[in-house]
Amino acid sequence: MKIFKFGGTSIKDSSGVKNLISILIELGFKQTLIVVSAMGKTTNALEIVVNNYFENKDELQYSINEVFKFHNEIVLNLFLNDNHEIFNEIREIFENLRDFLKRNKSPNYSFVYDQVVSQGELLSTKIISAYLNYKNIKAIWIDSRELIKTNSNYRDASLNWDLTQKNISQKIDNKNLNITQGYIASNENSFNTTLGREGSDYSAAIYAYCLNAESVTIWKDVPGVLNADPRVFKKTQLLENISYTEAIELAFYGASVIHPKTLQPLQKKEIPLYVKSFLDPNSKGTSISRGVKIKPEIPCFIVKRNLNLLKLSSLDFSFIVEENISEIFQILHENKMKVDLIQNSAISFSVCINDKYNRLKELLSILKATFKVECVEDVSLFTIRHFNENSSNEILKKNQLLLEQRTNEILQLVVK
Repeated sequence: MKIFKFGGTSIKDSSGVKNLISILIELGFKQTLIVVSAMGKTTNALEIVVNNYFENKDELQYSINEVFKFHNEIVLNLFLNDNHEIFNEIREIFENLRDFLKRNKSPNYSFVYDQVVSQGELLSTKIISAYLNYKNIKAIWIDSRELIKTNSNYRDASLNWDLTQKNISQKIDNKNLNITQGYIASNENSFNTTLGREGSDYSAAIYAYCLNAESVTIWKDVPGVLNADPRVFKKTQLLENISYTEAIELAFYGASVIHPKTLQPLQKKEIPLYVKSFLDPNSKGTSISRGVKIKPEIPCFIVKRNLNLLKLSSLDFSFIVEENISEIFQILHENKMKVDLIQNSAISFSVCINDKYNRLKELLSILKATFKVECVEDVSLFTIRHFNENSSNEILKKNQLLLEQRTNEILQLVVK
């Protein structure tokens, strides 16, 4: 069985839905499962609904109506017959959403978030399933919430693999064209849960693992996996082949390749993953599989912005030892700082951190009680995998080097 995953950008309007159909017709769709994200920026729009529910009730109905209007316009452009049952199905989803928000008693933001935001994937798959059948392509709509089971860690739920495996293997007929939702699942009480960052890609990998799929293809608006972000670097190249390990390494350093939790189930069963362009479905794209070398063998560039570089030293100029480092990491953990790079010498310890929750001022106050602290705010971290002598020239021409760290394959530069 083949798994095709389509993200929100690929189905952001009626033209995107029609393009999805043309890809299926061109490449074949027997024994295929389509995993679909919410359309366009629907997840963002539903996040506004959640925020309004908690903080701005006056705007709640308006924000719900905006989501409805967006989807209704797509449906009007796809279906010539405005009596088609899909119109009622869409209205029913929104009636259920409004009903939930009226009767909900839970003050748990993450719980409400998962009940609301999951509607985006239900809407997209209902519309695309109806349109496939409207075009005489028989498609079976599957509710991921009935198959993928998790714990109750809302917004980042952990999988119950045994129950999920049993459900998927028993309830999906792999001879047909099936369509289901990415990102969403449910817990033992049948409340909606979501799978966290890159959740739709992860859903595709879960289905592939449980169905022993032939392959997974993720359709994006880029030619495949590039060696650098084209928004940051002028010249980028397509990586034709990379290994699971290489992709995990790149993701670890911050590349928006594929999240490691998506790769892990595929790696276990050696299911190849393809990243291809929905704008050019016949192009080769990138193949991610076991054991292959990176091709072409070129430097890969990753950049993280808006970080902070701290240099800590003891107040009495004594050595920085394990006890000090342990204390530093405990303080960083308690203040929810993500560590992107560390470097230590006999009397100093440098760390590059991401202040995601705006707690830098409190952190510095705590650290200064024990250490001498120097802080440079708003720095950038460039990571170059498979670097060569010329890799860093362009970066260092434009920036001041604050810290450098290298291994055989990785060069990291903190610059201002």
